[in-house]
Amino acid sequence: MRRVCIGGQLPPRFDEGFAALAGDLDMERAADGVPVVFARAEALTVEAGPDGARIGWRVPVECWRGLSLLGQRWGERFSLTERACFETLGVMFDVSRNAVLRPETLRFFFRKMALLGFHLGMMYTEDTYEVPQYPYFGYLRGRYSADELRALDDYADALGIELCPCIQTLGHLNRALHWPAMEHMKDTEEVLLADDEASLAFIRAMLEAASAPYRSRRIHIGMDEAHFLGQGAYLRRHGYTKPFPIMQKHLRQVGDIVRQLGLKAMMWSDMYFRLSSPTGGYYDAEAVPPEVVAGAPADIGLVYWDYYHDDEQTYDRMLSMHEQFAAPLGFAGGIWTWLGPAPHYEKTLQTVLPGLRQARSHGVPLVLAAAWGDNGAECNFLTTLYGLTVYAQFCYTGDYDRAEAGARFRAVTGADPAAFLDLTRFNQLPGVKDGPLRPVNASKFLLYQDPLVPLYEADLAGVDMAAHYDALAADYRRYRAENTVFDTLFAFYVRLAEALAAKCRLHQTAGVCVRAGDRPGAEKCAALADAAREKMQALRQSWRALWYETNKVYGFEIIDLRLGGMTARLESAAERLRAFAAGGADTIEPLAETPLPYTALPDGALKGSYAWGEIASACKLDL
Repeated sequence: MRRVCIGGQLPPRFDEGFAALAGDLDMERAADGVPVVFARAEALTVEAGPDGARIGWRVPVECWRGLSLLGQRWGERFSLTERACFETLGVMFDVSRNAVLRPETLRFFFRKMALLGFHLGMMYTEDTYEVPQYPYFGYLRGRYSADELRALDDYADALGIELCPCIQTLGHLNRALHWPAMEHMKDTEEVLLADDEASLAFIRAMLEAASAPYRSRRIHIGMDEAHFLGQGAYLRRHGYTKPFPIMQKHLRQVGDIVRQLGLKAMMWSDMYFRLSSPTGGYYDAEAVPPEVVAGAPADIGLVYWDYYHDDEQTYDRMLSMHEQFAAPLGFAGGIWTWLGPAPHYEKTLQTVLPGLRQARSHGVPLVLAAAWGDNGAECNFLTTLYGLTVYAQFCYTGDYDRAEAGARFRAVTGADPAAFLDLTRFNQLPGVKDGPLRPVNASKFLLYQDPLVPLYEADLAGVDMAAHYDALAADYRRYRAENTVFDTLFAFYVRLAEALAAKCRLHQTAGVCVRAGDRPGAEKCAALADAAREKMQALRQSWRALWYETNKVYGFEIIDLRLGGMTARLESAAERLRAFAAGGADTIEPLAETPLPYTALPDGALKGSYAWGEIASACKLDL
């Protein structure tokens, strides 16, 4: 370990923070160590010379970024200054889509955030926190106890990181409202019943419980994607009312509670724009009506989220429209983790960088890195680490340089950045073009495509998918051997590539054999189905090990059901193929049908398929 003798102006709780980060920094304090003197400054500065180092810091977390930068160039003489272009840089942890990060995992991320220089951690908890008056809220979902959250807040604070809650007070409450004991507060499947005393009492209890464990008085109250607001129980009770007046009154009531509790709220901004759009979309509104702008409370901040656009003009236009509101403005860009078991870093970089450039240009004070876990949180949160590095590098250097970000990533995580960036290849197939806004996510739809009902067969005709995943399996065996600090993560990706390669060998041949009446070929396909089933079982075991290492045990039952179901379907496929090969069946009906394009667009591009229910069958799934 590098020995350092620390002195000067230190922030509160520095000793606790250093103790937590010593291993990550590879440093220990010693009276005879290299002198490192800290001082308050207007920007982060690091000066290293033959007699030691000086680190200037503006906010406490910059102490840790400064020490990390010093460690990255240990033994060199250098001087650098970094002035953060965002007042607050945050990470939003989605712990509501089945995967609830273990406290130990969150502490790991807080340490990496500190070394990168993040100021804020936001806990996105739809129903995964305790509300004592409502025992079904978060029941069997892995909710955090108040004590767990209080301990996490204390740990983050020692590292100079503010931790705050992000909850929902209107939409996105399906998992809470589906319980019979709570359905009396339900407007639609996702949306809370507005203008209702029971709902308001519930909201007050949520706000009290969500904010209590944290030092921060900052809270995010959600309010996004409240689709079909007022069209369920509200409609039956009150008759038809336009959505905006309902939302406006509801927000006033929620705002009153927030102020009574001494909280400072922010919310997602999309409903203001959707209610102004001719299509109900977020990004196609030409203007926000003056009455909408005037009706928005000035003390509830607006967070503009955009994970899709790759042109700065869209971000500029949207930020300009947001600036009409009196409320404080924030921006959230996305690390693409919601399209299956592997992230998409090419799409991440294409969308994040223009968004950050325009956020800087518009002087946006709050920027969040969001990594959602839609449809079962199949992508492990560890994969976000390179994306977090991109955000931090942009914040402190003003832009993104791949070589510099890679060096920074390696210094903070001890891993090869290529091993993370190459995860995109799980979703990209040779010769297959992405559709607009929804990039292809082959790792998901090929994993769950049925062996007897292959919905994507026509879409992928002529693509050698098996060879692609064989090559990925070889690469990730090497990455696993070279990046032992993430052994469980890369063991999973080895198994995923192997399972996809085995399954694609079956997909590429089964339908062809059946339609050609090739019975000897069908016998070989049955053996391919058996091999794919074995690889699927190995993948399930590896996935379970990764899930349990990073998440609470809750939620993996959904992955078990999906992979267990696919294992059963591969067994059924082998039986049907052998029956056909032996002459016991004239055909296999689904494979005998002429394949039709599914997600192919007129220009040949494919749209991504982000929900298991879109992939598994052409029949209806009651999920």
